Amino acid sequence: MDHQQYPTIKNASFSGLIGVAQKEVTPPTGIYSRNWGASQYDVAEGVHRPLMLTCLTIQSAPDEKPVVIVAADLGWWKNAEDERFVRREILNALSLDAERLMFCLSHTHAGPSLCTDDAARQGGELIAPYLERVIEITVNAVNEALSSPKNAVLTWEYGKCNLAKNRDLPQPEKNRFLVGFNAELPADDTLLVGRVTDDQGKIMATLANYACHPTTLAWDNRLISPDFIGGMRELVETETGAPMLFLQGASGDLSPAEQYSGDTALADRYGRQLGYAVLATLESMFGPKSDFTFERAVESGAPLALWREKAGNASQELHVSMIEIEYPLKPMPSLSELETEWAECNDRVLKERLWRKRCIRKVVGDGTTASMPVWMWQLGDSLLIGQCNEAYSQFQVDMRAAFPSHAIAVMNVVNGSIGYLPPAELYAEDMYAVWQTPFDKGSLELLTEKVTAQARLMISEKL
Repeated sequence: MDHQQYPTIKNASFSGLIGVAQKEVTPPTGIYSRNWGASQYDVAEGVHRPLMLTCLTIQSAPDEKPVVIVAADLGWWKNAEDERFVRREILNALSLDAERLMFCLSHTHAGPSLCTDDAARQGGELIAPYLERVIEITVNAVNEALSSPKNAVLTWEYGKCNLAKNRDLPQPEKNRFLVGFNAELPADDTLLVGRVTDDQGKIMATLANYACHPTTLAWDNRLISPDFIGGMRELVETETGAPMLFLQGASGDLSPAEQYSGDTALADRYGRQLGYAVLATLESMFGPKSDFTFERAVESGAPLALWREKAGNASQELHVSMIEIEYPLKPMPSLSELETEWAECNDRVLKERLWRKRCIRKVVGDGTTASMPVWMWQLGDSLLIGQCNEAYSQFQVDMRAAFPSHAIAVMNVVNGSIGYLPPAELYAEDMYAVWQTPFDKGSLELLTEKVTAQARLMISEKL
């Protein structure tokens, strides 16, 4: 076989102008931070690790409008009005089009409430000023990144990490599912790592796209914490000397095996586990703009194939798309009915569940369908897909299978958060992901269908 018939191998990459900035977004002491129905307290007593906000600004040319990805150590948006307010203020301050911003939450369950509807609760008066502070910090970070971009290459490579486990556990005696480690079902262990390097080969930033609920710390924890993301960040940033962005994957059915703890050492151990996997993947990458090519056969004790890393090119293509998907809604009580039921309930746990249902109903309205946006960016040989719901991991598995020649980053809890998207076959079960979500059976499959079709269009027609 002629050596030219051996395919050249390369990491997925993008070449352009990239800026990086990182700021702290730890909330003030005393802010309302009850995230668990089983919790007996409303306010955290201290800080385990600081919450961070890291951003990348990306352009293919100096005169092109940037795309901006923000990764923040925050939980989720209970109230769509709060999320829209924060994102609108950021977009207006930066004169940025809506399709060019992805505000990605890590989904930590040990952070502050982001819901101004909680204003009447202990520490709730601090939420609105905190959201204003998050806006200010984000705008400052993005402007800092835009003020000093560098010619850089964003390189991607897949790795593995077995931190995430399936968390849909059947409880046959009660004919329901618990939310916790199920050893019988496999879990998607795919890790996607990005590396930003300047012209001198210095690392400017790293990205980790991994699907795993940050639910290590739960009702017994009394500290503000990024959960395992904090320990991972410390390890990776110490080794690389550069900021790191964590992008939560399609983790609707994934979490650590041991969780719901008050032990911050457990969260830190999980962080190191994921951090070492990130570092191992970084070590496996070729250099920026490098190809791995077959050079020649060498006759020795055995006929040897000599492969070498050589200079190559990185794509400068940058395409942006935002699509709307009309999801069917399940039959559910109206907003007024939920508010009445909440007012009459005296059980602390059930009252919390009703409050969350009320917040969801406020987001989707009292109709039978709800339109939800999905953000899609093609950066060279990669595709970044961001959506607000908690899709099950099958979504990212299907997207990677559909586009094997591209690095596919799939992100949950982007520009909002509403409900779960479990597979259709689970809707007959009594399980949290099914009764929590407002979206009806088939919604995950609809997401996969619409995103796959749009991605094919982007890659083939270069929108």
